Order: sequence, then structure tokens, then C-alpha cells
Amino acid sequence: MLKIIRLQRCFSVTTTFSVRGIGTVTLNEQWLKVRMASVSENLMSKVAEVLPSGGRKVTIVGIGQVGMACAFSILAQNVSNEICLVDVCKDKLQGEMMDLQHGSNFLKNPKITASTEYEATAGSRLCIVTAGVRQKEGESRLSLVQRNTDILKHIIPKLVQYSPDTILLMVSNPVDIMTYVAWKLSGLPKNRVIGSGTNLDSSRFRFLMSQRLDVAPTSCHGWIIGEHGDSSVPVWSGVNIAGVRLRELNPNIGTTEDPENWEEVHKKVVDSAYEVIKLKGYTSWAIGLSSAALASAILNNTSNIVAVSTSVQGQHGIDKDVFLSLPCVLNANGITSIVKQILTATEVEQLQKSANIMDQVQAGIKF
Repeated sequence: MLKIIRLQRCFSVTTTFSVRGIGTVTLNEQWLKVRMASVSENLMSKVAEVLPSGGRKVTIVGIGQVGMACAFSILAQNVSNEICLVDVCKDKLQGEMMDLQHGSNFLKNPKITASTEYEATAGSRLCIVTAGVRQKEGESRLSLVQRNTDILKHIIPKLVQYSPDTILLMVSNPVDIMTYVAWKLSGLPKNRVIGSGTNLDSSRFRFLMSQRLDVAPTSCHGWIIGEHGDSSVPVWSGVNIAGVRLRELNPNIGTTEDPENWEEVHKKVVDSAYEVIKLKGYTSWAIGLSSAALASAILNNTSNIVAVSTSVQGQHGIDKDVFLSLPCVLNANGITSIVKQILTATEVEQLQKSANIMDQVQAGIKF
């Protein structure tokens, strides 16, 4: 019977030994080395160490419907090929990670990791925070403030600890308040703490306009600014198609005197999330796609102009230290400029009202 012999010493060119029942066996040293090496070692000759990250790592905190929509949108559009998922639900976290990993062959071979520990987020270029209590049917975003603030206290400092050069993209609602809270907790400069804000509201606005005019949403140009919520401001004075301002065609557009009732478009924008939640229980795909677009602007340093939540103190006569959405230039350094929109007196008044609402809510936050 052949016995397996573990050879402890180094061999010269050849090694001869006897095996009972077989006779004398001579083995070449190179053959022994090949047999003792792993498949990987036999397949490849190592030249250099693999870098731990390609420099485009994105961490997503919270793997609920919104978090996973963000992850899928980023991977499917090849915005980043390195995603780290973080959540407290270990089993679901592993399941979501594996499900995405199994689709790697259909993507661009991304690196997908997951952990309940924040050490795994180290070196993240961008951290997207979706964690928080879900908005209930009929519930205002502002009613979520303190509950989600308490959650951020455990998240934001750890993200910054392991990725001090990161940019924070806040998606958790109420997003304007949560962006302010994240800035306070992080110690990062304001340009690197960004809220997803009215980027999605503006998309909804353009889509609803497109339905009325029977043109593509990307050919409709209009902005929703202010709060991502009930006090958002439609900039009717600037809405245009191919440079043609709709207000020049209909001076009363967006007002209560408008015979075409375009004001209804903004009302639908405000009610959109509530309607989707009523119908399917949550919102996910649109905010996931919105977040992926913002991530792309940051990681690719494109300087796109987008409606995101940022510090607006000093803008349009606002004297409160609050975060609201305005058109901003977004790139690898976060927000580098804010567009000075030419607003009507009514639009400025509405924006300042939105700022006052944020300030009143912030006054009651317990850090």
C-alpha cells in the first residue's frame, strides 16, 4: 500500500527513495515544488501586490429598498466598480451582497463587500447614507427628524474616522435636516457634506412637464429648489423648452390665475413620494437613480449642475444656518459653486419661508 510521505527537507536535483511494494522512486525537485504549490501559484507568477482599492470606493450605509436601489444603480451604470454595504442586519446584509456578487459576470466585474463593522468602509471616496426610519404612509418627512438624528450619531463619526477624505451624500429623510445634522457630526467642510435634496424633485417636475407637452423629459428645463418636501419651490420664472420660457407664453403659469392649471404639476411633485408609498409601500428606484447620477458627478469630476442640499446661509437673503437645495456645481471636491439664480420676489419669499421652517425644526434637535 502506497503511503503518503511528507517531505521536510530540501532536495537537490533529484531525490530517490523506496516505496514498499513499488520499489525505488526518483523524483525531480521541480516536480515536487509544483505538486506542493497551490493552483493559483502554479497558474501565475506574482509581480506586485494588489492594491486594496482602486480609489473609487463607494460605501452605502443602509440596505433597505433605497440603499439597494442606490447600489444597483451605481453598479449597473458602472459609476463605481467597488461597493461596500453596511447595515446592522447581518443575515440580510450577507444575502444582498451575495445576490449582487452572483451577477458580477453581467456587470463590469465589480468588487462587492459587506460588513456590520465600519472598518470595512476604510478608504471610501464617497459614503452614501440611506439608513433611517422609513417614512410611513401620510407621514411628513419632518416628523422623522429626531429618530433619524439619533441613528446618525452612531454612523457619521465612524464613517469619517475610517475615511477622513470622503464626501458624504445624505439620502435619509428629512434629507435637508439630516444633511445639516451630518455636517455637525462629521466635522467635514460644508462642501463635502451634500444632501440628495431636490435633484429627484426636479426630475419629477421635468417628467410631469414632458407628459403635458409630449416631449422628452431631458428636453424640459425646470428647477425645484428649497426643501425636499412640502415647502419646495418651483422656479416657474425659469422653466423653458429649447430656450423658450413658458412664462412668456403664459404669464400666469404656475399661479392660481393660470387657466391651464400648471400649478397642479408642482402639487404632483410634492405628493409623488406619498403616492408611491401609498401604492407600493416605499420609494426606491427613482431616488436610487438620482443618487447614482450624483455619485457619477463626484467620482468622474464632471462639474454637473444639480439641485442638491447645501448650506444656503447668505444666499437669496437667507440669514439662517440651514441646508436647502439650490443649483450647485458638483465634482470631485463636492460642491464648488452655487448658481445665483435670478428669482422673482415671490420665489425668494417662498425660499426664505422654506429656510425658516428648517430653522424651526433644527432648533428642537438634541445632538
